Amino acid sequence: MADEVTVGFRFYPTEDELVAFYLRNKLDGRSDDSMHSVIPVLDVFEVEPSHLPNVAGERCRGDSEQWFFFVPRQEREARGGRPSRTTGSGYWKATGSPGPVFSKDNRMIGVKKTMVFYTGRAPTGRKTKWKMNEYRAFDETVNVSSIPKLSNEFSLCRVYITTGSSRAFDRRPVGVLQTERMLTSDVAVAETSMNNRVESSPETSFSGGEHVDLSMDTELVDGLTEPIWEWEQLNWP
Repeated sequence: MADEVTVGFRFYPTEDELVAFYLRNKLDGRSDDSMHSVIPVLDVFEVEPSHLPNVAGERCRGDSEQWFFFVPRQEREARGGRPSRTTGSGYWKATGSPGPVFSKDNRMIGVKKTMVFYTGRAPTGRKTKWKMNEYRAFDETVNVSSIPKLSNEFSLCRVYITTGSSRAFDRRPVGVLQTERMLTSDVAVAETSMNNRVESSPETSFSGGEHVDLSMDTELVDGLTEPIWEWEQLNWP
């Protein structure tokens, strides 16, 4: 990364990139200061959700939608216990079962757990708009023919606030989509104008040519394939 943030910079990775690149490099010991300036190391379960945007990576503190953290395994978890997800004002509660995360070539590379923050104490806590996706990668040292085992040294958490709209993190921001649609429209108008000029000239012939489709595929990457094992077999605490 450059020393200064590029104008217009916004960190908007896909789930595939979060697991296959950022989390994988962290687990393999290949992270550096530039990566930590975007995704710092922090036990998010010791910090109130409202404080997390202020301790996010220095290059992402201006983001009002989502914040990322590498979360180290807790000491009690390393001893075989369950991790603590309780803060001073409330607790994080998992919703549903862990879901798969796929690579671009449709390999299952990790799992994702979604959590919601509740104020108060369980089971009478009050649900808030704070949510978190916790990503864990598979241990690549384990034989691929066996049941996948999660690598627990670090997880990667994406913290965000619910807005009431459908959220698909593997899609690019709405502003980018609108810009690309405008660009596609402008190109179509230009092509039509050019074709009209070519057809109106008796001395010019035009045939073939490649058409570049600038529209983007907004299909989701994850959640489309059923796992080949029961999730309970994974060692998710």
